[in-house]
Amino acid sequence: MEKVRFGVIGVGGMGSAHAKIIKELEETELTAVSDMDKETVDKVSKEDAVAGFTDYKKLIASGLVDAVIVATPHYFHPSIGVATMEAEIHCLCEKPIAVSVKGADLLLEAAKRTGKVFGVMYQSRSLPAIRVAREIIESGRLGKVRRTCMINPDYRCQAYYDSGTWRATWAGEGGGVLINQAPHGMDLFMLLGGMPSRVTARVRTRLHDIEVEDEADALLEYSNGAWGYYYVSTTEAPVKRMIEISGDNGKLILENETLKFYSLKTSIPEFTVKNAAMWGTPETVEEKLELPKCETGHGAITGNFARCILRGEKLLSPGEDGIKSVEFINALILSGKKNKPVDIPVDREEYEELLEGLKKSSKEKKVVKVQRVTDPRLTK
Repeated sequence: MEKVRFGVIGVGGMGSAHAKIIKELEETELTAVSDMDKETVDKVSKEDAVAGFTDYKKLIASGLVDAVIVATPHYFHPSIGVATMEAEIHCLCEKPIAVSVKGADLLLEAAKRTGKVFGVMYQSRSLPAIRVAREIIESGRLGKVRRTCMINPDYRCQAYYDSGTWRATWAGEGGGVLINQAPHGMDLFMLLGGMPSRVTARVRTRLHDIEVEDEADALLEYSNGAWGYYYVSTTEAPVKRMIEISGDNGKLILENETLKFYSLKTSIPEFTVKNAAMWGTPETVEEKLELPKCETGHGAITGNFARCILRGEKLLSPGEDGIKSVEFINALILSGKKNKPVDIPVDREEYEELLEGLKKSSKEKKVVKVQRVTDPRLTK
């Protein structure tokens, strides 16, 4: 196999951008697309000169694809992903891999059972600053994590929420800012700071006319004794993401794509007990960081995924990591809705019961104007 033949399932929004990216990569070839909307799939299949299907099962049974990108609304990810891998086809899934951890479990079990390559589209992992930050964490230079913080405000107008019947509903999307806008940042937060063991969260709808949350925050506890704080919303502008990870040996600060690392000449635990001066403080050095020139964005994840299939290259964004953000999302919603601390891993059945209740309360939405348009910020 010289190229991986790709199909894209769901081409109304981000999926159409994936189709174009696949055509541009040297390791990949676009051979089929699928969408429930016939007009959409006819348009994309004609533009890209590939086979089009309104039933994804016909696409995976066509013999035309070696791998697929799943870019449908969230609730469909587990069933499509499982069916794909059981058909001996590799699967790259858009975030989040599922609405609930129970659904995410099914995907991970299918990947393990079939041996197919399973990845999640966390393209921010390809950024130079994130690659260097991971090296700092994994090398042990930061030391034991003592505290974490992420502030991740985003913005969406009401027209965005009114652009589809499924958006911002419990029945159609399974949540609000936490399930839709937050996962990319969450993935980076846990990639660098680790997964908390307990959360105490608040969720609310502050600005928009929607039934799901547009703002959430949480106090975090980690198994090693560290504390943390997390905040996300779609109610602020300008947009600015900040992650701060404090360790025994220094501090890592990421603001958007700018990374700084401050190392300590003596670790905090050692300096605290050995220093004799009353006002002594560990000496700090801001290290000069060299950011690599590398491929970034959706193409970086798709190309890496294809090379994993072709040559066994290590995945930048393995599907098994996709469950971490789903655990975190479910924990925050469960904690916020029930007004109690929630342990991670999340109780699967307790969350399913909560979600089913929220879905039953979901009301039919009157859409102002249906729009299926890819976010231009994600295709640069």
